[in-house]
Amino acid sequence: MRRAHELALRGWGRTFPNPMVGAVIVAAGDVVGEGWHGEYGGLHAETVAIAGAGERARGATLHVTLEPCAHTGKQPPCADAIIAAGIARVVIAVPDPNPAAAGGADRLRAAGIVVEMASPDPAASAYNFRFLHQYADSRLPYVAVKLAVSMDAMIADANGRSQWISGTAALEWVHWLRAGFGAIAVGARTAVADDVQLTVRGRVEPRIPPVRVIFDRRGTMSPGHRVFAGNSDASVVVIVGSGVNQAARDRIEGAGAGVVVADALGPALESLAIAGIDSVLVEGGGRLAGALMRDNLVDRVYQVQAPRWLGSGIPAWPGIEPAALGDAARWRMLAVELLGDPDIDSDVVIALGRR
Repeated sequence: MRRAHELALRGWGRTFPNPMVGAVIVAAGDVVGEGWHGEYGGLHAETVAIAGAGERARGATLHVTLEPCAHTGKQPPCADAIIAAGIARVVIAVPDPNPAAAGGADRLRAAGIVVEMASPDPAASAYNFRFLHQYADSRLPYVAVKLAVSMDAMIADANGRSQWISGTAALEWVHWLRAGFGAIAVGARTAVADDVQLTVRGRVEPRIPPVRVIFDRRGTMSPGHRVFAGNSDASVVVIVGSGVNQAARDRIEGAGAGVVVADALGPALESLAIAGIDSVLVEGGGRLAGALMRDNLVDRVYQVQAPRWLGSGIPAWPGIEPAALGDAARWRMLAVELLGDPDIDSDVVIALGRR
């Protein structure tokens, strides 16, 4: 199953609104077929693995990261392909929450196939947060915060310089991460200080470019910033407070951006969800990250830990209310990954999810 999850991740940024799925077929202790769902509308993981296994699939065990579908969409039902291949046993990591596609496990059992649910492992299937969030009955998008921090939890030095705390490998990883989200967001101070682009410029080209979002409560953004330029197909949304005058709003709209008016983070995020943005990767600054955490609006944290100390500077999580040690919430550890060569220039990314 671990291998199936690794395969599923190959669909990162390319399958939404479909899930990422990986499948591995094992016969007599040997892997005889592998597959993953690599593109929205393309072949499903199970059928790719079955094609690779051929006749060796008969009597074999299929390990799959999501319950095989039982309906006809852009592809025929995977449950029917599994039955036709003569697979004897299917191990499933996560039930399908989509009512239109669910029911594959029951169809397999009705055909005499042994169906087992793998031991729950939230960390293993955490990459499918966008797919699962569609069925979570939430009015808000899924919100993740990514911050690059020093060992003493600073996101910039005492002079406000933040480029670059992390190394080259971490920067490449961030572009991969961006490809899996519906929007990339920063606060206006970060947008101006770093003159951000908020585009994906890495090894994965997202099927749908993320929307670029600026939280600009005072309406300070102007057309000269790079976020409004370039040839990206991604749209730009600027969230301003109700006190921002019409001239400032017109200036932002004149730069080609949409304007959303909201005086609090919750309503701002709800407006993004209404506009069809299902997930947001917030990349700074610290004030925005701290305010989102304080308002209990963060679902996931990606903290890139750089092996350096600054002594003083801009803190990563300002504004969070103090909590006694026994009352402080513990988050679920999803992943720890070394980025780069430890002998040259490496960082560590820690992924945490809300329990």
